[in-house]
Amino acid sequence: MAVAEARTPRRRHGSMALADLLLREASAERADAAGGERPGVAAGQAARARKGEDYALLKQGCERHPGASFSAFAMFDGHNGAAAAVYAKERLLANVLGCVPAHLTRDEWLAALPRALVAGFVKTDKDFQTRAHSSGTTVTLVIIDGSVVTAASVGDSRCVLEAEGSIYYLSADHRFDASGEEVGRVTECGGEVGRLNIVGGAEIGPLRCWPGGLCLSRSIGDQDVGEFIIPVPFVKQIKLSSAGGRLIISSDGVWDALTAEMAFSCARGLPPEAAADQIVKEAVDAKGLRDDTTCIVIDIIPPEKPKSTIHSRKKARNGFSLLKNIFIRKRTSDTLSRADTERTSEPDLVEEVFEDGCPSLLRWLDSEYPVRNMFKLFVCAICQVELESGQGISIHEGLSKPGKVCPWDGPFLCHSCQEKKEAMEGKRPSRDSSSRNSGSSE
Repeated sequence: MAVAEARTPRRRHGSMALADLLLREASAERADAAGGERPGVAAGQAARARKGEDYALLKQGCERHPGASFSAFAMFDGHNGAAAAVYAKERLLANVLGCVPAHLTRDEWLAALPRALVAGFVKTDKDFQTRAHSSGTTVTLVIIDGSVVTAASVGDSRCVLEAEGSIYYLSADHRFDASGEEVGRVTECGGEVGRLNIVGGAEIGPLRCWPGGLCLSRSIGDQDVGEFIIPVPFVKQIKLSSAGGRLIISSDGVWDALTAEMAFSCARGLPPEAAADQIVKEAVDAKGLRDDTTCIVIDIIPPEKPKSTIHSRKKARNGFSLLKNIFIRKRTSDTLSRADTERTSEPDLVEEVFEDGCPSLLRWLDSEYPVRNMFKLFVCAICQVELESGQGISIHEGLSKPGKVCPWDGPFLCHSCQEKKEAMEGKRPSRDSSSRNSGSSE
């Protein structure tokens, strides 16, 4: 309210200088860009446990530095035990934030998030592998900053958005049955993908990766299936319209029973916690409690503006909007803050800012990445350990087409992260590993 009132020039006797009007308008725009009119976030969760391997994270009011806040929500669906899900819940968000330089502007922070999410997922997986646990977990992590939503996912937990009557999928399904590309990637790396064989040669069940028998192509953990299963997430970033929206993040216990349309429909009009409970109830009623079934519902609520305030603001604009456009340069169209300008009665559209599902770390860490200069040069681009002179390995080491970049150009990786990268990309033999009992696979 305070910001809205500041936008409306006071009525005084006589005229107001044009410079004062322009200064007041510019100050109000800066306040909006800084988050003066950020949407609200309301969230709730519900769960029915069968194996006790689902874990949820709901964290509002997180601060990356004083005055710069965001909200984080995540779903962890463990398999072959809960150790990986518990570890990821405790460490993943901190690892992601540790991969982002401090004191970035909001636009820089949002631009840096996709790369930081990839590095944070890989670091979490790498650190967990040292614990010699054979469990694994799907992960869907969503970070909300104002009207910008950034989602990263591995496995088959999903995040879906309903906004302005349309449904948007913010995650990818990393089951082998759902992606021929992932099957090709694993087989090219030396893995085998096929269904479970029974007596007589018949094949049953979903496609699985052997050794191990996991039906997911990406996850955190799963040490016993070698390096065929990778932790590089699918990442998508969108900017919501002025109308806000509702997010549902759920484990496969929900999605095996309900479509996204069914989930939104059965909970429409309910507050987040009641909505989550209704979605879980519908899923269990439809299929029975065959698996842990967990749901998070998040409402992104646009700030309210009294009609009188909107009217007075429009009236104030009309007198000098033309002169303002002459004297003040508009913000460029590719800035994330561009939808922070005046709201109208008709909401704008949901905007896709970024999307990438590439499994290759080289693509994410390449020196041509738009925000590469934000990151420290002499630290490992994945685990963030400091590198002494000559200790790091450039991601360009051994490239067959030199010229554009050199082996001494960063970013750099430590030796263990370089080994992880090579194994994930099929450049060295995977570890020998014993097959997992098919009954313990996802």
